[in-house]
Amino acid sequence: MCFEKFFDGFHSDLRRLLESGTDWRSQTAATLMHTNPRSIRVDALAADADALSEALIMEITAALDGFRALDIRAVVLRAQPGIKVWSAGHDVSELPDSGRDPLGWNDPLRILIRAIQEFPAPVIGLIEGSVWGGACEVAMACDILVTTPEAAFAITPAKLGVPYNLGGLMTLINMIPLPVFKEMLFTAQPLSAEQALNLGMINYTKPADEIESFVYDMASRIGQNSPLSIAVMKDSLRLLSSAHSVTPDLVERMQGMRRIVYDSEDYREGLRAFREKRKPKFSGK
Repeated sequence: MCFEKFFDGFHSDLRRLLESGTDWRSQTAATLMHTNPRSIRVDALAADADALSEALIMEITAALDGFRALDIRAVVLRAQPGIKVWSAGHDVSELPDSGRDPLGWNDPLRILIRAIQEFPAPVIGLIEGSVWGGACEVAMACDILVTTPEAAFAITPAKLGVPYNLGGLMTLINMIPLPVFKEMLFTAQPLSAEQALNLGMINYTKPADEIESFVYDMASRIGQNSPLSIAVMKDSLRLLSSAHSVTPDLVERMQGMRRIVYDSEDYREGLRAFREKRKPKFSGK
């Protein structure tokens, strides 16, 4: 069952559950609806696209902490119904200038990804519209994805001259076949919901007038099962999927390669072009 209440920049039933006199531990599903009102432009995206700003991410992670305390058994992560852009991804205006890793361990986006992956109950992504940049990783960090047929996914660091971080690459490579992932990274072009479904990246596509009831029915079914069993299986799958053999030398080498990028003129040019609302001219230096 979904209870929606406006709460610090996004819809959440957390505050209502906390303030009401009901037995909130009997509720099984909760909703996070991000509604960042700020305007942002990323290439040809709509000007009202929701960016994952630090403030918005901190609100979402705080709500997840609250849901954990309430023993919520399923969370639905979504944008406003009918929106054309589910999320425009990382708030590029918050990226640091060259000389510092733009996507380090404590970057807000990394914190959000870990919060979703480590949340003990399933997180269902309900996606209408396009998903861009770092928001693709947010979507792929969810346990189950249900989209409308119009949804699309684009991974766009190459358009900005940003070196994707190793944790993010690992999240995505666990969800996307390697040849397709390479194409998405190198071309920065959207992948349709139909393609994503055929590749097993998403679970279902449903028409806009059916998707909400379908997702909340699924959340209700999850809530009827053992939360302890589900929590253990989810965390075990997370640990197994991250159990890749990577030596310290290899990590240092990859970090060194990333450092070349975020110290480069291309990185500075990508940020300048974004701020000036023009296409970047990359020199490869």
